[in-house]
Amino acid sequence: MDEPQFVTVHGHRRAYVKRGNGPALLLLHGLACDHTTWAPVVDRLAERFTVIAPDFLGHGRSDKPRADYTVAGYANGMRDLLTVLGIDKVTVVGHSFGGGVAMQFAYQFPERTERLMLLNAGGLGREVTPLIRAISLPGWIFAFGVLTMPGLRQAEQLALRRLRDLGLRETRDLAEVADILESFADPRARRAIVHLVRAAIDWRGQVLSMRDRAYLTAEMPVHVVWGRDDMVIPVKHAEELATLAPTAEVTIFDDSGHFPHKDDPERFADLLVDWVDRTSPATYSRAKWRRLLRSGALPPVEAVATA
Repeated sequence: MDEPQFVTVHGHRRAYVKRGNGPALLLLHGLACDHTTWAPVVDRLAERFTVIAPDFLGHGRSDKPRADYTVAGYANGMRDLLTVLGIDKVTVVGHSFGGGVAMQFAYQFPERTERLMLLNAGGLGREVTPLIRAISLPGWIFAFGVLTMPGLRQAEQLALRRLRDLGLRETRDLAEVADILESFADPRARRAIVHLVRAAIDWRGQVLSMRDRAYLTAEMPVHVVWGRDDMVIPVKHAEELATLAPTAEVTIFDDSGHFPHKDDPERFADLLVDWVDRTSPATYSRAKWRRLLRSGALPPVEAVATA
């Protein structure tokens, strides 16, 4: 994948990759990941789109300041990055925590959002793996400071990758966990992740949810993609979408976990390209948005599910 470019917004340096030409596609990574999570699909997508894959603040090569690490703050940051880059409207694709940011972006800036794709996304239900809930607990920063010490960290990563090689459903995503462990070696990144998680998750699970605003997607193409073997956020969140969004498509990848775009990149890229080709971009109307807000909801419509 190309080396990232950098731009300073609000005094903080932000890293991003920009590739290709065509309609703009904004790819948002998950918790403790960075733009490289999209490496398996960027080349294919750049054949059709202008692909923008940023590192969130507190992640990857972007700065890790004392800052606003809320979902709304990240959505604002994506708007400002796109503005600096001269990009007006995007199809936004969000994975895991990035899915929560994508939802918030579409809600806050419908005039700039043409389509919304959610990939194993947070914000569709309360359940989340206890390992992520634990990040919100006192002492987490100290504990991971110890666990990511040189030598110990490498041994843990080797063990995780060997467990991944067992080929079990429960160990499918451990190679990605090993990569995430590397990012926790930076104390600035650890602090950012703690602030982020505490704003979105407590000991009972996810706090933020699109459930009360899902009806607003009536005016926008929405597609939810999930790996059936996801051990981080359960697949039932995708399967329950019909009760949340007035119109949506749902695709379940049977032989996949929390990272479908890495488990089967060719299928994911083809799915995304086909979906964009056969849907019309949303056209923002303040009058329609006002009517939706006043109605508070629309009658539920069954989601279109594909295997």
